[in-house]
Amino acid sequence: MTAEKVSARRRFVACLAGLPVSAALLQGELWAQAAAQQPPRITKDMLVQAAAVMGQSFSDAEFDEMVARVNGNLAVIASLHAQPFDNAVAPAFHFNPVLPGMAIDRAARPLRPSRPRAPVVGGRRAGSFDPGEIAYLPVTALAELIRTRRLTSVELTDIYLDRLKRLGPRLQCVVTLTEERARRQAKQADTEIAAGRYRGPLHGIPWGAKDLIAAKGYPTTWGAAPFKDRVIDLDATVVARLDAAGAVLVAKLATGELALDDVWFGGQTKNPWDLSMGSQGSSAGPGSATAAGLVGFSVGSETWGSIVEPSGICGVSGLRPTFGRVSRHGVMALSWTLDKLGPMCRSAEDCALVLAAIQGPDEHDLSVQAVPFNWDAGVDVRSLRVGYLKAAFENTRQTAQTDANDARALETLRRLGVTPIEVRLPELPPVPTIAILFAESAVALRNPARTSPASLVRQDRVHLENSWRFLSAADYVDAQRARAVLMREMARVMTDVDLYVTPFDYADYTPNPVATLNTSVTNLTGQPCVVVPHGFNEKGQPTSLTFVGRVFGEARMLAAAHAFQQATDWHLQHPKLPS
Repeated sequence: MTAEKVSARRRFVACLAGLPVSAALLQGELWAQAAAQQPPRITKDMLVQAAAVMGQSFSDAEFDEMVARVNGNLAVIASLHAQPFDNAVAPAFHFNPVLPGMAIDRAARPLRPSRPRAPVVGGRRAGSFDPGEIAYLPVTALAELIRTRRLTSVELTDIYLDRLKRLGPRLQCVVTLTEERARRQAKQADTEIAAGRYRGPLHGIPWGAKDLIAAKGYPTTWGAAPFKDRVIDLDATVVARLDAAGAVLVAKLATGELALDDVWFGGQTKNPWDLSMGSQGSSAGPGSATAAGLVGFSVGSETWGSIVEPSGICGVSGLRPTFGRVSRHGVMALSWTLDKLGPMCRSAEDCALVLAAIQGPDEHDLSVQAVPFNWDAGVDVRSLRVGYLKAAFENTRQTAQTDANDARALETLRRLGVTPIEVRLPELPPVPTIAILFAESAVALRNPARTSPASLVRQDRVHLENSWRFLSAADYVDAQRARAVLMREMARVMTDVDLYVTPFDYADYTPNPVATLNTSVTNLTGQPCVVVPHGFNEKGQPTSLTFVGRVFGEARMLAAAHAFQQATDWHLQHPKLPS
């Protein structure tokens, strides 16, 4: 290659390197200059400082060549920033958790739930039932009461609406009651069931949606004051599919502001087991309401722990499906390559029934794949290859009672005929999860952060996300490449097992570093997990166990969790709330 061609190539590389630099600089004072229609001017010293922020270095000659190119790029970048992108506009690419050669079962088989068994409760009419007893029944039991017409959907809806009104304010878990819609749907369900048109196990069951899921005619607030009166005029795909299953939407439930932790413009959502603490995770409202018997089930979302955390500490069964299993159409985007929707219920089988109704592709979310979910409650757990994350079980940073609960859970699985196989997480350099998450969320939430920062409860969140605007495009791509390496290594780990169990990641109050790493790793790989209760700690708070499955391996993972719950009764315990 001639010296002239080498020089030209270097100029081209320098130009490319300058693109993210100019984009980052424009976020600050230069954006203000552009807005005021003043001709911006990037100097060599500014490029040197910007390169230092991004961990890049160039020679003096390369910086000299770069200055003119970067200034030429500013008009293009300014026009891009002037585009009024809505949060609903996704990038022209999507993440796929399926690796080449990965075996995925694509044969569709009939749904096989447990044999219906009506619970032993009161008389025939709901007026003879104890509403507090009815409110805590799992979907499988409620469905049989409604199918056999021992209980009507209208009666059940009345029970939950009453509890939402009385207990919701104390728990700060309810944003909006969808009462008019609920009563209309419940009446329709009863009419159809009386006429012999039973749609399935969710028919007539009241449920709640995390308030970043759009429901036509009602506010979708994202937990943020600037949007508390905003109505998105459509039903999210999950709402439409639960409508089709005959479920009854009774409430929009609290989400942490802009999908961060358990604090929203109405306060901090409480844990029904201990009102002195929050319910953690941005799906705090669904976790609290489901645990408190305010809804039959709920649907939450997870980017990096927001289903599993509130499920684990509130003592409910929470399912984070495989990335690409459930459409996110009509749902606030936080991170396009990490966001997932899933059910939060009172049993693993309830989660399976809800997932069966909401999963599968639509015409909107291109990340969703057509992989059947073949639930079979009768799977013999002894036929499953079950691993366990030994390093997490041996960690000594949990409380003594939590450690004992973990050990007892493993022993329960052994009594069921399972021989746990030791598995280890890949020993790789840490993938910068936060780089991917906040780089994407800084763009997804750019408008609320820029237009109404003073009205947000968590302004520190805005500053944190904006700081990731100084991540170069090259670094973001490399973070995704590191993620691809991690996916291949985790696929190797899963070769010998169908699923594995691990202690729950308690995040803030009893951290287990290995369990915490597991949450991060499996969110990056897009693997499913389900969290189920397995006892109580010294303070009487629920403790939980996590089952992690293969990509699109929810059926076997849930079968193991279901078998565990059939052998225990922790999922049937509920908090003692004032009447």
